[in-house]
Amino acid sequence: MTIQEIKKRTEKTSPYYFSKNSLEDFGQKLEDFEITKLTETKYLISADSFWEGRFMGKSRRIFDTITNNLDSTSFYSDTDINNL
Repeated sequence: MTIQEIKKRTEKTSPYYFSKNSLEDFGQKLEDFEITKLTETKYLISADSFWEGRFMGKSRRIFDTITNNLDSTSFYSDTDINNL
């Protein structure tokens, strides 16, 4: 799975997440995203996020290949994500 595939598959479910404006606002490029396979149907995507050049943290979402949704990770600890 590549970030380009994920972007294409989420055009309807999360149309703004990978938009040019969103990426620019947070100082990101598609190539910045790391992808980690969690299960047969779930992938963690993450990239450093910046605001006005200052590091804010990581943008993290879980991509679901069945629904093509980008699910928030805010309710998951790192341990939870690793145990999916």
